[in-house]
Amino acid sequence: MPEVTPNVKLIRYTPAPEELIAMAGKLCYSAADLDDLGEGVAERDQTKYLSRLSEMGHYSTFEHASFTFGIEGVSRSLLAQITRHRIASFSVQSQRYVAMGDEERGFDYIMPPAIRELGEEAAEEYRRQMEQINEWYQAWRERLGGGTSANEDARFVLPNGAATRMLVTMNARELIHFLALRCCNRAQWEIREVAWQMLEQAYAAAPQLMRLAGPSCLHGACPEGRMSCGRAEEVRERMTRLQRLNTKSTSDTERGEVIPMAYYDKFEPGERRFSGSRSQGGLGRDEQFRRERGERFRGEEDDAPRRYGERREDGPAPRRYGERREDGPAPRRYEHREDGPAPRRY
Repeated sequence: MPEVTPNVKLIRYTPAPEELIAMAGKLCYSAADLDDLGEGVAERDQTKYLSRLSEMGHYSTFEHASFTFGIEGVSRSLLAQITRHRIASFSVQSQRYVAMGDEERGFDYIMPPAIRELGEEAAEEYRRQMEQINEWYQAWRERLGGGTSANEDARFVLPNGAATRMLVTMNARELIHFLALRCCNRAQWEIREVAWQMLEQAYAAAPQLMRLAGPSCLHGACPEGRMSCGRAEEVRERMTRLQRLNTKSTSDTERGEVIPMAYYDKFEPGERRFSGSRSQGGLGRDEQFRRERGERFRGEEDDAPRRYGERREDGPAPRRYGERREDGPAPRRYEHREDGPAPRRY
């Protein structure tokens, strides 16, 4: 009888899901029409904006994108777990209309790793038990006359370990929620394996979006408290490997430069990845990446205006009011100072 293992395949997903989610979010706060919104969203990387929507709790925008997975080589025990995620659509192979194997081949089944780890003797005993159950199942099918009516009653002797297959569709919000729970080390081993396969394939399809996915310990403290597995660093390393396998192209249209995913992985969970936009006095993503490599970004020449407090080779930047510098205090505001009161206001 065939022994099988979980196998997941991403069948379909919403094209450009990050752009669709970003468009939904921007539509809520913009007076622009649909054409202008679509053009603006398509022209920019939406990674930072998707993170902002998540931080705001504006999750309804994520529901516009969906992912459909084919899952096979899993047990009926897993089916009972995954269907608890009610905001999803399931199509499952029927044990009523589909006969589970025959007398020679038998039904597919899953062997728990804990039984396999006991050694070959234990594994062989488990296989013999599956063969015995198949004999009972086939005998009842024959006694009940065969066909659909026989299948629906004979299946009562089949074990939770009998294999099944299904199609599962989740919107992005539910998928992220599912992965947060089921990629956790405290999830049951089979559904955890399925969840990680789903994450790997969804990440390859939508890396900007799936950076928000994965177990909770990737994005902050473990919520399990005393029940924590204590292996958060191991989980983060696994996610880092996944990110490096799916290099995200964040290209500068003029320089044609690609910033690797690994650049973002050096930040701790929850740490700000960007110091702000250039219009806010901070560095954008591309500029920050190049600055750390010792390069200049566009527009930053030797005679470019300096930010307040920025030290350059040709001397310090202009001082702010109230800022103390090595060459003496800055011009005083209307305030009391150690060297006497400031000029009075009218």
